Amino acid sequence: MTKRTFQLLTLAAWLMLAITLHAQQVATGVVFHDQNRNGVRDPAEPGIANVLVSNQTEVVRTDKQGRYRLPVGDDTILFVIKPRGWQVMLNENNLPQHYYIHKPNGSPKLRFPGVPPTGALPESVDFALVPQRESERFTAAIMGDTQARNVQEVWYLAHDVIRELIPNRQIAFAAVLGDIAFDDLSVYEPLNGVMAQIGRPWYPVLGNHDMNYDSPDDQYSNETFERTYGPSYYAFEWGRVSFIVLDDVQWQGQRDGQPGRYTAGLGTQQLTFIRNYLRHVPRSNLVVLMMHIPLWELPESERQQLFEALAPFRNTLSFSAHTHIQTHRFFTREQGWKGERPHHHVNAVTACGSWWTGVPDPVGIPHTTMRDGVPNGYLLVEFRGNQYTIRYKPARYPDDYQMNIYVPDSVPAGELANTRVLVNVFFGSERSVVEMRVGEKGEWIPLKPVQEPDPAYAEMKKLEEQYTLPGRRLPGLMNSPHLWAGNLPANLPRGTHVLTVRTRDMFGQEWHDRRVFTVK
Repeated sequence: MTKRTFQLLTLAAWLMLAITLHAQQVATGVVFHDQNRNGVRDPAEPGIANVLVSNQTEVVRTDKQGRYRLPVGDDTILFVIKPRGWQVMLNENNLPQHYYIHKPNGSPKLRFPGVPPTGALPESVDFALVPQRESERFTAAIMGDTQARNVQEVWYLAHDVIRELIPNRQIAFAAVLGDIAFDDLSVYEPLNGVMAQIGRPWYPVLGNHDMNYDSPDDQYSNETFERTYGPSYYAFEWGRVSFIVLDDVQWQGQRDGQPGRYTAGLGTQQLTFIRNYLRHVPRSNLVVLMMHIPLWELPESERQQLFEALAPFRNTLSFSAHTHIQTHRFFTREQGWKGERPHHHVNAVTACGSWWTGVPDPVGIPHTTMRDGVPNGYLLVEFRGNQYTIRYKPARYPDDYQMNIYVPDSVPAGELANTRVLVNVFFGSERSVVEMRVGEKGEWIPLKPVQEPDPAYAEMKKLEEQYTLPGRRLPGLMNSPHLWAGNLPANLPRGTHVLTVRTRDMFGQEWHDRRVFTVK
């Protein structure tokens, strides 16, 4: 090697080091008890030890003085992981302010604005916490896609779903499982104001309709989401439950003149964050994942890495939305699950139902029934320590409206044995028991699962074909995943009868409904 070559190589090495040092800095800060709740660390406000802080990859604990150190690049979001018994500051829309965005140059120019330039890294990036009473028994309201395409649909959400949650002081917090908006991200502002009326913190999940579609790649596809809500994946703790919010939507920008598209996926950085966070979680905790695209749509290799990270935990649960149906999956060793018990994944009902479609009701809100025959609504998840119970709540219907029963109004006596009863149990799963009986003293007859379209939904689609109806058209037919069927008893006398159906779910919750019919 000549002297000149050595000098050039040395200069190149120094340049690379300078570039690295410029792009990679070390953030320091304090997680502190905000005694006067002003969001700023004032003199004498103490730091809080053993609180987790992340830079979207690494996860560290604060020291005895509440201090932490983490490396940051020029596109990093630092966030504190809310610990049990504490709460982060909330903004005027009850959104957690648990993060600091470091983008010195801001977001690239996009149709919907992203993060403005944040400038140089502050000397100290501090996170305020305030103590809160936090029982091991609490309830969360969890809903799939609110997916408002315009302000009119924001008001549908307000009058149809949110109005029910405003007086419910039993709810600790709410979560929206992605597709908060429907491509028009300017809807965030009015929608956030409506969600705020719940009066509790609410946690946003990124969906495929929450992205900047004019981004050239995945890196810049979440800029408006980040400006509005902060990191697209993060964690928080409540009671004995550790919640992990995932970003499982990856944006593929325009290529060779073709429009952009999205795929399901987590990526290496997010999987590293999950592993690093779970190392700090007590093994006895319940670990709950909240994502947009269902777990079964993740690439096999990533799903297996996720399962590997969750393997040490006996108690796990996950939620998704995206499909606009309601269904359950139980992942076992056959699907690569490594835990002692199957992993329960709930694909939740959406707040918008079938994208706010269907004929408007007398107050102007579309009925927006989902393709599986389920009314739009939300889930109420009750946590007791590291255990849980889930109840489906249809919007603007009574709590006990949990099924539809289909049987003809009038049945010829000679056709009884061939007359089918069909029951759609809206939150039914493979672990549900569904039975029917005729009369008060009739024998309980078990019903069997079947795969076919919901009859009422099929009839609504038929009417759309025959007539020009108000409202947007409903999506196409599908086989509902929670239908049960059986035949009427053959020996019923002529006259009017009451058919009773009861169902018991995996949590031991029992629901009853009835339908009147005549034998002639």
